[in-house]
Amino acid sequence: MDEFYKIVYDIINNDVVLEMKKYRQHCNVDCFMHCLNVSYTCYKVAKKLGLDYVAIARAGMLHDLFLYDWHDEKGDRKGFHAFTHGRCACHNAMKLFDLNKKEQDMIKKHMWPVTPIPPKSVEGFILTFVDKYCAMKETFEYMKDKKKV
Repeated sequence: MDEFYKIVYDIINNDVVLEMKKYRQHCNVDCFMHCLNVSYTCYKVAKKLGLDYVAIARAGMLHDLFLYDWHDEKGDRKGFHAFTHGRCACHNAMKLFDLNKKEQDMIKKHMWPVTPIPPKSVEGFILTFVDKYCAMKETFEYMKDKKKV
């Protein structure tokens, strides 16, 4: 885990990235924690498969850097969040960090197949599927906890 934190250290300690804690992502999980869950899971999968675990960990941490409450449908976002937030997150991330082309592509296309163009790399597909896995896990854990009440 130390290696993982060294890879994402600059990201998870960035003031703008820390603002993700203000926004709910799935049920009671904030956007920062969701991205951390995705990033770490992607890192473990890519490392095990001998893939680019550095790029996928960084892209995973930045894939939802959109900094608004997507549950509120306002203005031009109304109903289009799933289609647009990858590009928004990439734009925001590029203002803060030096991202390589693979990282940019993973962030922009992590919502495939909702967005029509698939990722260019195996790591991009892993990020896409891990994002959905983490979203479902976060939602199911919340629902399970609610049943205990």
